[in-house]
Amino acid sequence: MKKYFAEMVGTFVLVFGGVGSAVLAGTHIGYLGVAFAFGLSLLAMVYTIGPISGCHINPAVTLGVVLARKIGIKDATMYVIAQIIGAVIAAALILAIARGVPGGYDASVAGLGANGFGNHSPGHFSMQAAFLGEVILTMFLVITVLGATDVKAPVGFAGLAIGLVLTLIHLVGIPITNTSVNPARSIGPALFVGGWAIQQLWLFIVAPLIGAAIAAGIYSVLRTPDELITTRQAERALGSQSAERREARRA
Repeated sequence: MKKYFAEMVGTFVLVFGGVGSAVLAGTHIGYLGVAFAFGLSLLAMVYTIGPISGCHINPAVTLGVVLARKIGIKDATMYVIAQIIGAVIAAALILAIARGVPGGYDASVAGLGANGFGNHSPGHFSMQAAFLGEVILTMFLVITVLGATDVKAPVGFAGLAIGLVLTLIHLVGIPITNTSVNPARSIGPALFVGGWAIQQLWLFIVAPLIGAAIAAGIYSVLRTPDELITTRQAERALGSQSAERREARRA
């Protein structure tokens, strides 16, 4: 259960740090600050819970890892449930804090950092533009996760690569949709905003999952397969080792 709990905690930190920065400090730090808040939150969690659960903290990443055959369906299902719970708790606490300002805070009016398109897009981008943007940006994230965490990747640098690519993704995506690339991140705020956020939520579930599937497919083509040896080669290697041991004993 520790890895499921780790996914819940990690997603909580990501959503509270990222969405919280937009809701509670957005007028002070702007898009650049919010982008870095998401990237730094993810970077910190990669090094904190990565050794425990792999630090997916995103159903789209979990799907990509499943398609790459690095995790089983049972664990993936539990990861997604834990991620959504963590996101909902984070959104609830952000709302509780936001209501502490003079005059209160109405999530249905102010938006609570929910993702949207059309009139609910920061730049009033269309549904088609939002869908395409979410697919492409999620592909960026998932292919980076798969590559940076590969056994052949440089050890110790995965967090930097993943955190920085999420920052890049938000720099591009905030004007389009407030940037989702993570169904759990979208579900959390949408539940408290209701109305339009729930009606548009489908896009921020479907598009990231498609992007993740595309990323897994691309990575399967790009990745250099592990070196395989035949049974005969293995037998020869073992025979050579045995001969070396015999020579060592004689010496």
